Amino acid sequence: RVTTEGEIATANTYAQLFSCLPSCGRPTRLVVYDLHTLQNRFYLHGSTIASLHSTVPCLLPHLEAARVDAVAFPDDGAAKRFKHMFDASKYEIIVCGKLRDGDARVVTVQDGDPSEKNVVIVDDLVQTGGTLYECGAALQRLGAARVSAFVAHAVFPREAWRRFCRGGDRAIFDTFYVTNSIPTTTSKLPGDGVFEIIDITDRVIEDLHSF
Repeated sequence: RVTTEGEIATANTYAQLFSCLPSCGRPTRLVVYDLHTLQNRFYLHGSTIASLHSTVPCLLPHLEAARVDAVAFPDDGAAKRFKHMFDASKYEIIVCGKLRDGDARVVTVQDGDPSEKNVVIVDDLVQTGGTLYECGAALQRLGAARVSAFVAHAVFPREAWRRFCRGGDRAIFDTFYVTNSIPTTTSKLPGDGVFEIIDITDRVIEDLHSF
């Protein structure tokens, strides 16, 4: 996202680089997991085609083991992208969203009932984690028994993950599930019982072999 003149549009720049990948007589497929902005796939051109995949199937066994019975999404966009991946007969589906309250924007639960539920919030990535935290707090206010979170890509600039550790000012989640898609971040996460790293290596290999 370019907000100041002179900033680099990184998505477009990466797309140009990937579009120059060599072709072997057929289009080159660029395998992407949980792409944050879906329209960015159309930045690719030439012989490179985006193949969109998700890490959510790697999460499902962990939810069963933790007896999670509700899945929440921080906004309508995340719900549209991920809701179909969860069995509505097994999970209460909850959708949060931001409402304007004067000059402030407050996260509220717009659909679903988290009362006495073991809830996991699902999103594609986390940076500072402000929205995830506010969503978790809203679920707790409405009586959720437990609240956890899952993101495919743990960006956490400037070690923002520290705020979610035990004793941190955003220590709201029983478990914070992240994949190892960004190993430079996940290698630093502490083993204090909050963060659980989901290895997606086998999933990537399986998806590559499907072509």
